[in-house]
Amino acid sequence: MTEVTQSSLATHPFLHGMSGRHLAVLADAACVVRFPARHRLFEAGGNATRFWLIQSGYVALDLFVPGNGRRLFEHIGMGEMLGWSWLFPPFQWAFGAITAVPVQAFEFDAAAVRACCAIDPALGYEFSQRMLRVLAHRLLATRVKLVSGVGFPVDH
Repeated sequence: MTEVTQSSLATHPFLHGMSGRHLAVLADAACVVRFPARHRLFEAGGNATRFWLIQSGYVALDLFVPGNGRRLFEHIGMGEMLGWSWLFPPFQWAFGAITAVPVQAFEFDAAAVRACCAIDPALGYEFSQRMLRVLAHRLLATRVKLVSGVGFPVDH
């Protein structure tokens, strides 16, 4: 694992424009990690203790569907954030994630980031706003997939 600096974090789209003071705090809770292709990062129901900002490569999100096995439903790639279950009790992963290709990412200690956000409400607000944008984008993408896949007619 490699040490993370404030300036290296500033290059990631998720953190673009965040204050130097907040980036310095986040850098203390982060490290650079590398994973080979087909490495399982987490499994649905497991403890969500970290999250990642993807620098290169991409990760496939999956879910076990009884009778159908594992189903891939989304890819998270370069410039994106992976993992939001660490934000909400009971801090358990909602899905599984496996690297599709080799991945390099900033990895964050979730408990440390939650503690920093609790201590510094301005950081907590800034971070929450960024997370909400990610969640809203993913919800919209999921809706589009559901509607285009199902294709219910609209009759009034």
